This record gives sequence, C-alpha cells and structure tokens, in this order.
Amino acid sequence: MEKKTRVVEKFDWTLCFILFVFFLTSCATIYSAQTTGQYGDTNYFIRQVLNYVIGAIIIAVVMIFDNDQYRKLSWYLYGFGIFLLIFLIFAPESIAPETKGAKAWFKIPYLGSVQPSEFMKIFLILTLSKLISDHHEKIDYKTLKTDFYLLMKLGITTLIPLGLIAKEDMGTGLVIIAILVGMILVSGITWKIITPIFFIGASFAAAILYVVIKIPELLDKYFNIDEYKLNRIYSWLDPESFQSGIGYQLYKSLQAIGSGLITGKGFGERAVYIPDNHTDFVFSVIGEEYGFIGASIVIGMFFILIYHLTKTALDTTDPFNTYICVGVISMITFHVFQNIGMTIQLLPITGIPLPFISYGGSAMMGNMFAMGLIFSIRYHHKTYMFSSNA
Repeated sequence: MEKKTRVVEKFDWTLCFILFVFFLTSCATIYSAQTTGQYGDTNYFIRQVLNYVIGAIIIAVVMIFDNDQYRKLSWYLYGFGIFLLIFLIFAPESIAPETKGAKAWFKIPYLGSVQPSEFMKIFLILTLSKLISDHHEKIDYKTLKTDFYLLMKLGITTLIPLGLIAKEDMGTGLVIIAILVGMILVSGITWKIITPIFFIGASFAAAILYVVIKIPELLDKYFNIDEYKLNRIYSWLDPESFQSGIGYQLYKSLQAIGSGLITGKGFGERAVYIPDNHTDFVFSVIGEEYGFIGASIVIGMFFILIYHLTKTALDTTDPFNTYICVGVISMITFHVFQNIGMTIQLLPITGIPLPFISYGGSAMMGNMFAMGLIFSIRYHHKTYMFSSNA
C-alpha cells in the first residue's frame, strides 16, 4: 500500500489533466468536422480515440525508463531513426507509397501509415540533450573554441536527419530547425557566436523571401524550384487570387474563422466547407464553431501546457532533463505557432498539424512519446525536485 501511495504521489497528475482536456477538445472537434460529408464511412472520431489510447500506452512504456537509461539509449534511437529515414527513400512503393506528392510514410498492413520523421524529432531531442550535457561535463573551462565545437556537433547531428526529411516534408524540416534553435539558446554557447549566426540566418531567410516575392524567375533559372512550392508562397500572400486552386483551403479557412466572430456558430453549426478540416485545418473548425472566445481558450490551453513544461525544466536538477524539456517546448511551440499561423494567413501553409488536436496517428504517437519523457522526468525525480532540500 505504501509503494502504491508513492507511485500515485510521483505521477504527474497536472500533465495528465492537461492531456485529458486536449483529448476532449480533439474528439469533439473531429466529431464535428467529419459531419460535412466528405469522409464517407470513415469514422475519424473513433480513430482519434484509438490514437489517444495508443498514446497512453506509449506514455506508460516511456515512463518505465529514467534519464540515465535514456542517455544510454539516445544514440541507438538516433541511429534507428536515421536508418528508417534512409530505408524510406529506397523502400518500394508497396511499402512506402507517395502520398500527396511526398514519400514520407510507411504503409503497415492492418495498422495504417507510420511517419518515421515524427519519431525522429524525439530521438533528435534526446541525442542533442546528451551532446550538450556530456560536453559540459567534460569541459572544465569554457572558451570560444569549445563553444564553437559544441555548436558544430549540434549542427552536424541535426543536419543529417534534416537533409533526409526536408526534401519530402518541409514542414517537419522546419520543426527540426526549431528544435535545434531552441536547444542552442540554452546550451550555454556564448552569444558572441550565436548572435552573428542568427543574424546571417535571418538575413538569408529574408533574402529568399524577397526573391520569391519580387524576382521569382531567379529561383526558376538557378535553383529549378518546383512551381507548386512557389505557388504555395504566392497563395499565402494572395489567397483570393488562388482560391480556385492551391489557395482554396487558406481562403476558406479565413472565411470560416472570420464568420465565427466572437462566440461562434455553435457545435456542428458550420457553413464553410474546408477539405480535410480534421487534420491541418482543425483550428478553422474551432474558430468557426466557437469564435474568438473558443479559439482563445484553445490557445490558452497550449500556454498552460508550455508553462507546465517550463516549470518541469526549471524544477529538475539534472541538465539532461532540462535540455529534453527545452527540446519538447521548442517542438510543441513551433507546431502551435505554425499551425495556427497558417490558418489565419500569418504564415505559409506547411502541413504541420496542431498538437494533440489534429487527427493523425504518427503525430499523436510522437507527441505522446515526448509527453512520456516529461512524465518520466517527473515520476523518477519528483521527490528530489520538490523536497525541502532541493
């Protein structure tokens, strides 16, 4: 009985409650979204419930291991993820068919599709966390040289999966970059190195955007950029001109969210048709049905989640755990900002789902793996973290 009591006390009930609220929100939104008649006999509500059940099992399994075991496993998991990404490239169409012009999923009989890049994000977070914590344990005296050496290790480790992912899935590639940026900021690398690198990166991104908008013929001439990818940028800047084609979803998303006004139209009372609104454009359903108030509550839920993850990062005394939390925070924050941003024309459409709310098996499993790491940190270290001597 005493052991059972300790287990109950060490479990992160706050995070559990947050995920339960997301579960209710996701299921209600997807149930409503699939009533438009575009889905046929497929019941995505039931599938999303199953995704959450599988996610709960993943959390339970991930919680078994503590931080020392994850430090030992990190490079093995990283290598396994790289193997899957390489195998995906050469796998036959029967195993890895192209979906919407991208070869990013394995098709597994009776289980559906699995996207290895979703798991690679978590493997990368663990590996970068190990690299940073090991580096600081081995280096007694920080110099520009040691900081630059750490930056190179982080960059090379990230560049390998990024190169394998970005070609087929630019959205996930951007998430990988966001994870790297977030972890660099807390890695202890001096700002004398970080500042010029970020300035150069921002300048390069601004230059590319300027070329895309003002002189796109240069991209076609020297870089042979796919016209479809360019049109995604143009449809973002002027969705009304592309509303009959590639800008259709964004144009309809703006209509849906705008028509929701302050309080929304009510559950199931939607009038704007958006294809596949149960996945990347699920926020449009929330905006139309529940208006500004409902959308703000959902955004507030993510703020609460990020706050809890930040508190976990500050409470733990193990740097490896802190870096894991930062990686997860960077990943979730970018997902939320990018997904909501693309539905309101703040950012280009990249196909990034809204964490814990959008329908998607692989995305849900990857996010639950990340939450499992947070549960593990709290479970295995909570007594020490919150003791009076901490």
